[in-house]
Amino acid sequence: MEETKKLFALDIGTRSIVGIILEQQEDQFHVIDILIQEHTERAMLDGQIHDVLAVSKIIIQIKEKLEKKHGPLKKVSVAAAGRSLKTKRAVSSIGIQGKPMMNKQDILHLELSAVQQAQALVAEDQESEKSAMYYCVGYSILYYKLDGEEIGNLIDQQGNEASVEIIATFLPKVVVESLISALHRSDLEMEALTLEPIAAINVLIPQSMRRLNVALVDIGAGTSDIAITDLGTVVAYGMVPVAGDEITEAISDQLLLDFPRAEQAKRELLTQDSIMVEDILGFEAEVTKSEIIEQISPAINRLTESICDEILTLNNHKQPKAVMLVGGGSQTPALAERIAEKLKLPANRVAIRGIDAIHALTLSEHISRGPELVTPIGIAIAAHKAPVQYKTVHVNEQPVRLFEVTKLTVGDCLLAAGIKMNKLYGKPGLAMIVSLNGHQITIPGSHGDAPLLMKNGDICGLDDKVLSGDEITVKKGQDGLRAEVLIRDLIDELPNKTIYVNDKEYILDAMIKRNGKAANIEEHVLDHDMIECTVPETISEMLTALHLEYLLDRLKPFKLKINGKDTIIPSFSGALLRNGSQAKVHNGIDHYDKITISKRSEPTLKDLMLLKQMVLEFTLPVTFNNKEIQLKKPFALFKRNGEELALEDIISDGDELEYIQIRREPFIFQDIFKAVEIAMPQNAKGNFLLLKNGENATFYDELNAGDQLEIVWPIKQMQTYVNKTSL
Repeated sequence: MEETKKLFALDIGTRSIVGIILEQQEDQFHVIDILIQEHTERAMLDGQIHDVLAVSKIIIQIKEKLEKKHGPLKKVSVAAAGRSLKTKRAVSSIGIQGKPMMNKQDILHLELSAVQQAQALVAEDQESEKSAMYYCVGYSILYYKLDGEEIGNLIDQQGNEASVEIIATFLPKVVVESLISALHRSDLEMEALTLEPIAAINVLIPQSMRRLNVALVDIGAGTSDIAITDLGTVVAYGMVPVAGDEITEAISDQLLLDFPRAEQAKRELLTQDSIMVEDILGFEAEVTKSEIIEQISPAINRLTESICDEILTLNNHKQPKAVMLVGGGSQTPALAERIAEKLKLPANRVAIRGIDAIHALTLSEHISRGPELVTPIGIAIAAHKAPVQYKTVHVNEQPVRLFEVTKLTVGDCLLAAGIKMNKLYGKPGLAMIVSLNGHQITIPGSHGDAPLLMKNGDICGLDDKVLSGDEITVKKGQDGLRAEVLIRDLIDELPNKTIYVNDKEYILDAMIKRNGKAANIEEHVLDHDMIECTVPETISEMLTALHLEYLLDRLKPFKLKINGKDTIIPSFSGALLRNGSQAKVHNGIDHYDKITISKRSEPTLKDLMLLKQMVLEFTLPVTFNNKEIQLKKPFALFKRNGEELALEDIISDGDELEYIQIRREPFIFQDIFKAVEIAMPQNAKGNFLLLKNGENATFYDELNAGDQLEIVWPIKQMQTYVNKTSL
């Protein structure tokens, strides 16, 4: 059978100190004795010890009285006032784009960064920059997010940004230090420490019920402490400086009673409909419960409004699902009903909870079962089940004292040492900004390294447990390297096109330029470089890239100078075809296009004259010896470099020609000899005769179109002629 263990606890309140002794056997607790003693002077203010000597004097008195009955008491469990706790929510985010998948240490680092932000917010609220003066006594994860969307777990996730929101609870260092000082002066060693709201919640609201949004209100003498549960944890703590003494004073004023008798009357009214009282003048009177409630109604309303306003503030201005009332002040008449009315809750959702609600607990017969004992008993049980202890470790050779709620980790030590979690990881290397085809690209540097954590000389993680006296060393991770990249690293695949030029196949590769100059893909990129990677888009660009630009000469306009005037003759230029259709050099090209560039023609003067519709000679149709012939006479002539050109002569691009018009003269008979060849018959004798239209003519007679011409020889037989030329 398990040995019985005796537990000694103190509830150091604003008006009184409660000493309690419990016995534990397995999971059962038995309250042996309780001793309550009020302060003789104002030694406490809002749960904070202001006079260590006065408080230790009362502790000594309680200790000595209990020791007479139960033997020596050396160790004690105590609680820090809930009103001293500070609760903050904070968010921490980190960019993870391009980084390796997140592991457990990365997530812990992110969580602790959020805790430090919350710690800074607490210090800021208290108008102090000394965030290290606040101990983190616990934090809960509200949610993780990946790229703005909630996610259950960040391990092995990838994206652009990971974030976490936490709710953390902090306790001022001075609260704990003053408690320890008062105990030392009373010759007591602090066995364990808990927090007052946590003590009451631990015995009244099991872990499985903390997902419910419930408010626990511990109404003491001078203050009312409030704790809110939700999301499986305690999400907020608060305090109002209005409590049971306000009601006692109101009864004292209305019934002319001294404070102790007024306090007694308040408690009697909880169970009785009427009570007998004797005022300070010695008069006795019977007063009913309803009469007194009506008289002290303003005080009850003030207490109700103060508590409800604080509950709504702590609970983000929404009503909780239920309210539990504990502490001596919870017995104020009509208080529960008015809180329910103020919060718009059903009457059965606001209840006073006494020690009867604590499971596996028994009491000695002489101990009453009021709600004022819930917190003292909760302190003893919670301090045993979930003790908070101090530990001293060394971080980078500096001693650090920690306030432990759960098992302390290396991460907790770094927080307590004031080391900035977001400064531990090495900074990313400097990024570069470059332009690729007009689009800005940011090239990040390499990632910074994780910090080096060592415990007692061995490598450890943020979640490794620590013991008192451990030596922790932390070194900042190495910074990342500056971004370094080659041009080819920016381009997934170099594009190309297959083009046919004059039936020959060519591969048209992409052209790389850096800052306007040709570059190689193996060159390093520098910050603010402008990189261009383009495949030629037009026929002209294609010919240049393939070093075929000489073919463009074929397409240049065919130019002449005629009598000093520039003349362009496009039809004598080369032709450009794309897939068989006429094209321009600025037209685009596609994969497998067929480009044909024909050579320039070699035109003659006759070609030029025909194209320009120029007249080079006059003609006259006549009949000679009964056959039609064409007489010709020049109208104009062309000269090149002073030499006359024939119609069959080739002309070239850039030639300078002289065009000369000849004055028109009438055709005469003798012009016929330019068109025909005259042969004198062998048997001719005598002189010949010239006939025009049957009449005698001379060599100088003018001719007209259609004239019939003859040369007649006097012969014995018929004369003949032979055409010299024909047109």
